[in-house]
Amino acid sequence: MAEERISYRMPSCRYRGWLVFFAAFKNHNSFVVPGRSVMEFGRELRPFEVSGKTIHFTAGHPLPARLVRKIVKQRIKENETDS
Repeated sequence: MAEERISYRMPSCRYRGWLVFFAAFKNHNSFVVPGRSVMEFGRELRPFEVSGKTIHFTAGHPLPARLVRKIVKQRIKENETDS
């Protein structure tokens, strides 16, 4: 089961290591994905600005819940494999 935490002043989820981080700013929101996962979803992330391991989106153009679930499931697999 994932554990919710605040890390680097951001809400985050942890399961055998960091899964994802969230942040909200004036003009955009961020979904931070440690590990290799962002690269694996390049095609699905084309509509969004991606900077390193951070996906930027807005309330008017949110990340699809289906994509968030896929990314988190991939992060879980990465953490289980790496630990």
